[in-house]
Amino acid sequence: MNKIFFPIIAVAMILISGCQSKSSPTANAMTDSTDVKATTTTSTAKIDINQIKVADPKTILARKQVPILCYHQVRNWKERDGKVGKDYIVEVQNFKDQIQMLVDSGYHTILPDQLYAYLNNGAELPSKPIMLTFDDTDLDQFTTVNPILKKHGYKAVYFIMTVSIGKKGKFVDYMSKEQIKQLSDEGNVIGSHTYDHKNFKKYTGKDWEEQLDKPTKKLEEITGKQITEFAYPFGLWNAEGIPELKKRGFRMAYQLATKRDEKDPLFTIRRIIASGYWSPKTLSNSIKNSF
Repeated sequence: MNKIFFPIIAVAMILISGCQSKSSPTANAMTDSTDVKATTTTSTAKIDINQIKVADPKTILARKQVPILCYHQVRNWKERDGKVGKDYIVEVQNFKDQIQMLVDSGYHTILPDQLYAYLNNGAELPSKPIMLTFDDTDLDQFTTVNPILKKHGYKAVYFIMTVSIGKKGKFVDYMSKEQIKQLSDEGNVIGSHTYDHKNFKKYTGKDWEEQLDKPTKKLEEITGKQITEFAYPFGLWNAEGIPELKKRGFRMAYQLATKRDEKDPLFTIRRIIASGYWSPKTLSNSIKNSF
């Protein structure tokens, strides 16, 4: 590879500051459905994706948005963590309490196939659907997050940055190939988060191969499954790059809190960052106000 290897310390500094794009509420709020007793299962209806025809953008944009949360590190704060870094680090008990709030509020986790079927065909979703996503390959997503989600029957999407797989950094350790495969085998979805978190808006020439093609191939080799979901580093995207994602077989791409593209809403799916400063109540209010 004719490329300087991205130092793990540099990666760690990126991750400590998270995706660096703040969440913000929008007026397109999803109406709360009547509270129901929480079930402790993810809705995993069988969907034949190959039979789904992509709807026109107007149809997709008219559907109520499903809340999607974006997490990074889940661990207790340390003395070295700065004010900005803490925004992207949810402490363990707070994370447990946030997930318990979702369960008690009757939220059901869904996965990308269900979201895709809903946005295109209007397929039925469970009451109070929500998607949980985790960026950057952090080890605590396997050791801490996965057991907590399992306890409640919740599933999630893990967006993997392949440069860091199996590495131990100065500030952050990362998941191994075996751990990523286990998450996939247990029914979670693995998506691409590029090779080394380079800003998608700056891709030229060989970047498409280095940041998209090679990571996709590696993740497909690890999971034995097609990789169809992509998360933009820092949540930053541009319309010029979307055709490159389509050419490579991606079905949906996830940004952060900015407005969806009117021509390609499937490639500008909105998420909000679950802040380390948020209590479960604040998170609940943010979900209601942002989608």
